Amino acid sequence: MGATAIVEEMGLLRESGRAFLAFVRVECGLSPNTADAYARDLRDLDDDLALGGVASIAEITPRHLAGHIAALSSRKKMASSSVARHLATMRMFFRWMFANGRIDANPTEWLERPTQWQRLPGVISPANMRALLDAPQPAGDGSDVHCPLWLRDRAILEFMYACGLRASEVGALRVNDLHGTLGVITVTGKGDKQRLVPFGRPAQESLEAYLEDCRPSLVRPDGRDKGRMFLSRTGRPLERVAVWQIVKRNAKAAGLDDIYPHLLRHTFATHLLSGGADLRVVQELLGHSKISTTQVYTRVDQPRLKEIHQKFHPRP
Repeated sequence: MGATAIVEEMGLLRESGRAFLAFVRVECGLSPNTADAYARDLRDLDDDLALGGVASIAEITPRHLAGHIAALSSRKKMASSSVARHLATMRMFFRWMFANGRIDANPTEWLERPTQWQRLPGVISPANMRALLDAPQPAGDGSDVHCPLWLRDRAILEFMYACGLRASEVGALRVNDLHGTLGVITVTGKGDKQRLVPFGRPAQESLEAYLEDCRPSLVRPDGRDKGRMFLSRTGRPLERVAVWQIVKRNAKAAGLDDIYPHLLRHTFATHLLSGGADLRVVQELLGHSKISTTQVYTRVDQPRLKEIHQKFHPRP
């Protein structure tokens, strides 16, 4: 369900929520996925305000909002990271309301930020990563000879690992984003920010095979592909959920559990840092605006950290 449909389910916050979401989409240039997340967060708040008997926006107090935050943790059993995101959404929403004269005071001004436990991202071992990349194979009965989708799947997995792509970035890639002779690709990330990311020979070879032997059979005359790199069986750009399914299907074929698209991005970053890459370079490749977001990966490879400590500390 998209942001527009979600906001129409609200009661007290419906009109203001509708205007706020239009603001974040148009003025802030946020992606539809981010707008959807904001809408869901506001709907959760709207539900709790209704349960609390709040009849107008002017009646909302910091106590109501603190109660909502507490309910997210206790009643809904949300992780601290999700609670922190809800709080960030509330802060932005009420700051916008105050700045636009919709309320006389900002009720989030005195809210304390909850202590957030930061979960370390997982990582796929090099051996398991090779197994996942090798998982896409031709159908044994030859049924995919005219439309070898396994070539598409292999290229997607190779590029997700080679470039640290998000699932949404895979679907957004265009054929014109590829600069094959330079060995780089233009990636459009959150907020439509673009970055150039290099890739190696395995990724290039898998993509060339897909572009030559698979994609032409997927393209339709009506232009439904919109110039996108990776297409569905019906010739349309791949949605994020389709990328998720491709990763899960091939992980299952490789005998791997708990593999999801963003884990390939985590693995990309961790393997680069383990190999000695500079943190600032990894930040640039991932498209992170803050170095603190990238620093979490320095805490993932504990054996590597211990090895460095023993090698360089005067008293290991």
